[in-house]
Amino acid sequence: MTTSIHGDLVATDHGAAVGVVHGNLNLHPPPPRPAPVIPRQLPAAPGLFTGRTAELARLDRALTHPTTRQGPGTDTRDSTTAAPDTGPAGAGTTVLVSAIGGAGGIGKTWLALAWAYRHLERFPDGQLFVDLHGFSPTDDPVQPAAAVRGFLDALGVEANRIPADLDAQSALYRSLVAGRRMLIVLDNAATSDQVAPLLPGSPSCTVLVTGRHRLASLIDRHGARHLPLDVLSPEEARGLLAARLGADRVAAEPEAVDELIGLCGGHPLALSITARTAGPRPGVALAEAAAELRDLGLEALDHDTDPAASLPTVLSWSLRHLTDTQRTVFALLGIAPSPDTTPPATAALTGLPGRLARRTLSGLENASLLERRPGGRYAMHDLIRRYATDTAHTTLPEQVREAALTRVMDFHLHTAHAADRLLTPHRALVRPEPPAPGVHPHPLPDTAAALAWLDAEHATLLAIQRTAAALGHHHTVWHLAWNLHAFQRRRGHRHDAVTTWQAALDAADHLPDPATRSRTHRLLGGACSLLGLYDQATAHLEQALDLALRHHDPTEQAHTHRILAFDWGQRGDDRQALEHAHHALDLYRALDQPVWEAGALDTVGWFAARLGRFDTAHEHCQAALTLHRHHHDPNGEANTLDSLGYIAHQTGDHHQALDHYHHALTLRRTLGNAYAVANTLDSMGHPHAALGRHEQARTVWREALELYRDQGRDADADRVQRQLDDLDHT
Repeated sequence: MTTSIHGDLVATDHGAAVGVVHGNLNLHPPPPRPAPVIPRQLPAAPGLFTGRTAELARLDRALTHPTTRQGPGTDTRDSTTAAPDTGPAGAGTTVLVSAIGGAGGIGKTWLALAWAYRHLERFPDGQLFVDLHGFSPTDDPVQPAAAVRGFLDALGVEANRIPADLDAQSALYRSLVAGRRMLIVLDNAATSDQVAPLLPGSPSCTVLVTGRHRLASLIDRHGARHLPLDVLSPEEARGLLAARLGADRVAAEPEAVDELIGLCGGHPLALSITARTAGPRPGVALAEAAAELRDLGLEALDHDTDPAASLPTVLSWSLRHLTDTQRTVFALLGIAPSPDTTPPATAALTGLPGRLARRTLSGLENASLLERRPGGRYAMHDLIRRYATDTAHTTLPEQVREAALTRVMDFHLHTAHAADRLLTPHRALVRPEPPAPGVHPHPLPDTAAALAWLDAEHATLLAIQRTAAALGHHHTVWHLAWNLHAFQRRRGHRHDAVTTWQAALDAADHLPDPATRSRTHRLLGGACSLLGLYDQATAHLEQALDLALRHHDPTEQAHTHRILAFDWGQRGDDRQALEHAHHALDLYRALDQPVWEAGALDTVGWFAARLGRFDTAHEHCQAALTLHRHHHDPNGEANTLDSLGYIAHQTGDHHQALDHYHHALTLRRTLGNAYAVANTLDSMGHPHAALGRHEQARTVWREALELYRDQGRDADADRVQRQLDDLDHT
């Protein structure tokens, strides 16, 4: 063996090194370094954990199928769970678990811990855990310095070796975990600043972060993947209740369980509280628990002594990090008539400028108090909405709430009015009162935009009318019915039309214009007739005609006679129908109203054809078609072309019938008149069948059948189904 003594180390030919003291050989090697400390900081595994199969699978995929690390500017819209990994499978992913629609009690921590315990073997070098108290009973989130210091203590660093500077502490922490297969769980984070100093630099580590905020900069700067955690599915919710209450008890009361799940909206904490309340009372039916929850609402999910076991308290922690404007908007959304909203509607509700309203909605979404849905709509979970409602009534003065509701009602009413003018430019102009100061209707450039807005907002407009009725805003109630009339007819919303006009009739008693009551009876009667409520229809239409005669209103008389014609036609009495159609035509001619005259000409022609008077029918319908085209009334033109198609088919000219029907169908599709489209498709099948074109007949009748079913027109659907069956046996 050879040695060289030229310094502090002596190298041997075996590659060993021994120390040298004052030039003398020291043949005793230094003591071995202590084994690294293996921390086991995870809290206990969640008991009775159920569901979340899809979310656990997404976390598994992130662990076993890492991707290339993303940097700033990378598109993470389709991201699922983890920031990537440059090492071996299972190493170095950063997972951000966040709640959507309200993080409080949604089960983020339970999901993180359940997943961690399923994969402990992948982290043999230890697990670190810290509750950052971003949302908790204390107002003070854990500072990064305190969290890093806790990690250093857990890793066995002696106090005298811990630097004073946070950056130096973080560097030491990263050095200690470098190359180690460890799991770091950063629970209940409020901000990215809390998290960033705790992120390891080594791709061998996996990090789970939970928090109610989206933590956008963590995604942008550190490549974190976002896993939105939603409420439980009905099946998962049932599994949770079964795990806590027993499968037999849950199976014994399926309807009560369904109601409990519905009242809780699949919210895990709400379901757990419900189970905790019902669990010690096995002799009490779950139907009673459902009734209690239905009656008490959030109060039934409260707890006097344990804040973490109280859903209202847990939700209140989310409000601490909001700005004053965000808290006010959150509260006002709780009293808004509709459960969902748009930025323009929110601007009207809150009185904020449009851009600020949009930013505020984004802030509430980021705080997991709102969920953004397709079409730019925002919605709250039902329980969060109840909490927002309570917040509004406890924090906002009554005059603030009423002013907000007036603004949002005016916004929807005046936008609906603008939409109706686009759909029915020839209809009599009945202008609503001016909106509240600062309220502007949503811009609608054309008919397509009007229909799209009405489709999207129809449920909201019905809710607006109910709210207006409850507040005694009779003018708004009536004008909403008036401006929804044409749209509801085109889309086949027959039940909604009856409900809408019934509310308008109640409101009409409080309005000064005597014509209002006659109009309301007329249009309510027409809506009842379309729904097959013939006795009610007759009563309203006769009252409308009586009021119109009493007030010497020939226009209302003419309109009412025309609807009476359709009503008698619906009943199958075409002679009575034709008589009323002639009355309407005479009155319109005397009024010199050519567009209305054209409509009456078509009505006379239709019922004359139904009675087999085809020459009279053709003459009246041709005159109607000329007037409709001259005055650019495509809806009336489509109606008359449909009548001419019927006349041609009944007189044996099936090719001419199909030509008329095709033109009518094109116009009705363009106008978005789904109700009339179904009728024309139904009619088209007959000349196709007469010409032996059975496949074409099947095609149009199948589409008509689908539309009839969508519109709840069961009798029409049954009839078309019989036509299809007969065709199959031809």
